[in-house]
Amino acid sequence: EVQLVESGGGLVQAGGSLRLSCAASGFTFDSGFTLDDYAIGWFRQAPGKEREGISCISNSDGSTYYADSMKGRFTITSDNAKNMVYLDMNSLKPEDTAVYYCGAVKRILLRLWLTPVYYDYWGQGTQVTVSS
Repeated sequence: EVQLVESGGGLVQAGGSLRLSCAASGFTFDSGFTLDDYAIGWFRQAPGKEREGISCISNSDGSTYYADSMKGRFTITSDNAKNMVYLDMNSLKPEDTAVYYCGAVKRILLRLWLTPVYYDYWGQGTQVTVSS
């Protein structure tokens, strides 16, 4: 079974930092695709708002992509040996409060990484709350 599991969320004061983790498993045995066939994206969703793309990383070559509004404070990295993808968030603001999700999109659809509907798999999300 393909699984994406997020962790690392919590309560942080404005100006603080958090590192979110996304653990990926099951791609080789269950899906017919390896993790190299996918890119992992980070999204967030605040109450009453649509899911918003933050960043994406291609596992096969490490290429990274950022939404224009997310450049500067967010950094995506991966550890392929551990099948982990991380999102480092700095200078957090109260408006960053949301549930953060990681998802997997096929590399052939990478140009559409900002569009959630193209993702095959999602994690359950991790809550990030930034207090003022």
